[in-house]
Amino acid sequence: MRLKQLKPSTRNTAVFIIAASVAILLDQVSKALVVAYTQPGESLTLIPHVLHLTYSTNTGGAFGIMRGSGQIVFLAAVVIVAVVFGSFLVMRGRGSIWAFVGLGLLIGGALGNLIDRVVRHKVVDFFDLGWWPVFNVADIAIAAGVIIVLLVFAFEFLKEDAAKKPDDGGA
Repeated sequence: MRLKQLKPSTRNTAVFIIAASVAILLDQVSKALVVAYTQPGESLTLIPHVLHLTYSTNTGGAFGIMRGSGQIVFLAAVVIVAVVFGSFLVMRGRGSIWAFVGLGLLIGGALGNLIDRVVRHKVVDFFDLGWWPVFNVADIAIAAGVIIVLLVFAFEFLKEDAAKKPDDGGA
């Protein structure tokens, strides 16, 4: 059965679960590889002057904000997961499939970093651009999820706004 043939709530649930699962899987596998094959602080050049793989740990939030505030960040992450999951439950029967891709990435990224906080008591980061805090796949999933959800809501708002405007008869 094709995804479009499913009823909207089933389709949106499947998309949400797949996006979240892929984000968690890629995040946890990439972190496991970094931990297994590099030492903390070690940096490997992937693309000269652009991207390094630098094994770093973080007790703060995404992109290293609020370092040392582990308990506050943990609580905030739990609240974010609850809000995103609540949004999913409220919206699952309607809305753009892209909204559920975004929500899935957002919750998958948040859960990926929460897994680290529970298991390691810190988050493993490794993508290093040199000019930006070191980050990981979960951070990318969170950022991408937020951008997708904001774009979907912006387009929906514009579509609703355009539908409300009266036709001026071509004048």
